[in-house]
Amino acid sequence: MGQTTTVPGGGESARERVLGAAYELFSTRGIQAVGVDAIIQRSGVARQTLYRQFGSKQELVLAVLALREQVWTRDWLEAEIAERSDDPSQQLLAIFDVFGEWFREPGFEGCTFINVMLEHAAEDDPIRVASTSYLSAIRAMVERLAREAGVPDSDAFARKWHILMKGSIVAAGEGDADAARRAQEMGRLLLAAAS
Repeated sequence: MGQTTTVPGGGESARERVLGAAYELFSTRGIQAVGVDAIIQRSGVARQTLYRQFGSKQELVLAVLALREQVWTRDWLEAEIAERSDDPSQQLLAIFDVFGEWFREPGFEGCTFINVMLEHAAEDDPIRVASTSYLSAIRAMVERLAREAGVPDSDAFARKWHILMKGSIVAAGEGDADAARRAQEMGRLLLAAAS
């Protein structure tokens, strides 16, 4: 699963309830479209409690992005590709196998980091800065795998691979159910050219 709404602590503390509600709402509806009232209603906490836990909506958004990085990037994507192979080249290709399953999930919502980055256009906006930082961390994971696979210019390779990843997510959002398979085909060409 793409871990769209499953977050740890689904209901223990007020902070976890707010964070879980915001995670779900922001992932499926976007940041701009979700007001504090919707988060309060979904989490079942009082307005004062929300602001005691998170001083502002921006602080809550930043906490959700950090949680998304842990849940989506680390606990789901990295774990899934590691399970599928020990070989770094095969792990790179496995990204698209994992994506192919994710794209077919009924709740597929795209990449939260891309969505949030596009919603917050100002380059110095802390929310945009955080989103681009988490996207860079994904690219760093790809660069590490490329380096371990013996790719000579692993940074340039990772940038190309990351374009394939992001492009396949956008294409899937447009309705291309085979976007991951197509991206994987292009990925095989990139790997062959880098060998």
